Amino acid sequence: MLEGTIMGDETVIRELVARRVEAMRAGDVEALVGDYLPEAVAFTLAPPLRHTAPEVQDPEALRGWFASFDSAVDFEVRDLVVEVGGGVAFCFSLNRVSAVPRGGSGAFDLWFRSTLGLREVGGVWRIAHEHTSTPFYMDGSFSSAVDLKP
Repeated sequence: MLEGTIMGDETVIRELVARRVEAMRAGDVEALVGDYLPEAVAFTLAPPLRHTAPEVQDPEALRGWFASFDSAVDFEVRDLVVEVGGGVAFCFSLNRVSAVPRGGSGAFDLWFRSTLGLREVGGVWRIAHEHTSTPFYMDGSFSSAVDLKP
C-alpha cells in the first residue's frame, strides 16, 4: 500500500466505503457504528435534522432499523469520488438501498445522495460527518423525489 500518500489514503478510504457496503448487506451494526469518530454528526434520511455522536454510535438503534425489514438490506454505492489531503477527506456518491419492509409485499428501491467527511486520527480514517439526502420536486408539491435513478 502507498501509506502516507494521497493515492494511498484514497485507496484506504475507498476500502472503508466498500467495507461499509458489505456491513450494510450483512447487517453488521458494530462495523457500521465503529467507523464514526466519537464526536461524529450525521444528517441522515431519517428525522431528526441532526444525529449526534451518542445516537450515531448506538448499535441498538441501527439493529432496530435492520429489524424493520423482512429481508436482508441490499446496498450499493455508485460513482464514488474521494478527495483527500492534510489528514481530512470527503467523498460523495449515489447510493441505493433496497429491502422488504416488515409485513410488506415487496422491496422498495431508493437512490439517494451521500457525502462523508473523514479525518485521519492515529493513522486510521474515521467518519466525522455523514450527510444523506433525496432531492425534492420544486413544482409546489415539495414531494421527495424518491423515484429518481442514476
